[in-house]
Amino acid sequence: MAGFFDKIFNRRKEPQRTERADVMNGGAAIFTPFSGNAYESDIYRAAVDSIARNAAKLKGTHVITSPEKRKEGDHYLNRILQVRPNPYMTAYDLLYKLVTHYYLYNNAFAYLQKDDKGYLVAIYPLSPQSVEYITDTLGNLYCRFLFANGQQVTLSFSEVFIVRRFFNSNDLLGDTNTAILPALDLAHTQNEGLENSIKANATIRGILKYNQVLSPDKLKEEKEAFINDYLTVSNNGGIAVIDSKAEYTPLTLTPTAIDDKQLEAVKKKIYEYLGISQKIVNSTYTEDEWAAFYESVLEPLAVQFSLELTDKLFTEREQAFGNSIIFEANRLQFASNATKTNIIKELTPLGLFTINQALEILNLPPVEDGDKRLQTLNVVNADKADQYQLNEGGTKE
Repeated sequence: MAGFFDKIFNRRKEPQRTERADVMNGGAAIFTPFSGNAYESDIYRAAVDSIARNAAKLKGTHVITSPEKRKEGDHYLNRILQVRPNPYMTAYDLLYKLVTHYYLYNNAFAYLQKDDKGYLVAIYPLSPQSVEYITDTLGNLYCRFLFANGQQVTLSFSEVFIVRRFFNSNDLLGDTNTAILPALDLAHTQNEGLENSIKANATIRGILKYNQVLSPDKLKEEKEAFINDYLTVSNNGGIAVIDSKAEYTPLTLTPTAIDDKQLEAVKKKIYEYLGISQKIVNSTYTEDEWAAFYESVLEPLAVQFSLELTDKLFTEREQAFGNSIIFEANRLQFASNATKTNIIKELTPLGLFTINQALEILNLPPVEDGDKRLQTLNVVNADKADQYQLNEGGTKE
């Protein structure tokens, strides 16, 4: 583990004479990954997994935007964002892990490893035991990470990717998930209640009373004999015959069953806390439900990731020249075939799609010379509209 750790952080040097960062709310800027074991809840884990699986499909891209057009930027940077951010995981793995941390701890961290020239080399998600914000004598902000193996590293704030959820009471960190812990405890209690109910229904219980004094060994022997004779599957008649020396009194247990509405209420409470619906979790959503999920959950994540990486990877001058990182998803992948066909039918005549772009919407392979744009003659450039209505002599055609 030490070798793995040193390979990632081999260039780090601890800043001299640091102190804990002051925050406006007066509290300490220290993060500890407390989740109340939320990930142990099958409901919470399934919900977080559904968000992370879909968010991991977002495509990060370096783009350069000008008033005239937008074009892709550095191909090497795009490979890090889209294919392999570090030697140990894919871009999907990175996004999945960061989004999972985001919902478990309301804070997600990653190390932006850069070379001597300041260019991005790799991105490593971090799973620290604690994070402390500190400053040096010049007021520069740092993050001091403590990991489970006892290793400690201090990174400049500019080298740390940070996204926060429930960003309220602390100036630098998101709040904890203590608000949902009662619902998670209730869900755990319900699961235990169901388990005990099933066990109780599968157990035959009763009291076998003997009208004479028997030794403990003899009582145990008589009990085993009674069970083998009458309380096994082989007793097809279901009738027990005993003489006057013993009396058998069955105990009828009526376990309390948990109402389905109670189960659904707790589940709904957890889903609403995460901002999703059950149909998103079990993948039975409609086109409109997916659109709502994208706009309310995935799109805010994409905005956070885009803004954070843009600020941490580019200088102010580079940003002024249009350099940025954007995270996008092909939302039409989840549209119905009728919607896809209608979009192509309506927008292709306007010249908004190339042939290959239209084929991509339909999940079909590109064709040769498919980068051409088709446009109907019924649509004309506004600057040339008069030429279609007036001839050179000034009279209508």
